[in-house]
Amino acid sequence: MKITTIYDNYKTNQNLEIGWGFSCLIENNKKILFDAGEEDKKLFSNMEKLGIDVKDIDTLVISHNHWDHTGGLSKIKELNPKIKILMHDAFSEPRELAKGIYTTGLIAGNPSEQSLILKTDKGLVIITGCAHPGIVNIIKKAKEFLKQDIYLVLGGFHLTMGDNYILKIIKEFKNLEVKKVAPSHCTGDRAIELFRQEYKENFVENGAGTVLLV
Repeated sequence: MKITTIYDNYKTNQNLEIGWGFSCLIENNKKILFDAGEEDKKLFSNMEKLGIDVKDIDTLVISHNHWDHTGGLSKIKELNPKIKILMHDAFSEPRELAKGIYTTGLIAGNPSEQSLILKTDKGLVIITGCAHPGIVNIIKKAKEFLKQDIYLVLGGFHLTMGDNYILKIIKEFKNLEVKKVAPSHCTGDRAIELFRQEYKENFVENGAGTVLLV
């Protein structure tokens, strides 16, 4: 399974553009786009540079209805009218979207949100848009649903709080035996730095251009 971060406010590929928001492509037997960034021009510019054709995407999943995750939605629909679009409130319960790719269903928060779970040979990969319902809560829900260890948590963790709170969250990650982390987008610079320090070689640099095989 391949994960490509297309849109983020960080980048690992210097040829790409950045913007506040998030979007990534998951490729298995299907191509699923998770979120649509803040701004369609940057999104499509990055897609072109990464060799991604919007017409090849089977499904678009929107984590929650905030502008920085829905910016490219209209343009995607225009260029790929056959695409299946699953808004954040499409399912209230977890379900499989494609082979090995699941939605958590809508998790209550401010606002409520859905995340994706990938079932891989290495363990579960959780992909979050902003984690408004709480990143630890999302991890617990995923683990409870599929009853496997967590290999990687990737995306926005929404942790713009003080060090003590962030370190408490990192401790909970470790208690839940999360092996690797790839925070980006709304996680916050300080939280990303603390995750880097605590996870060491199991910290994955994430931003526009990051490509992971899981």
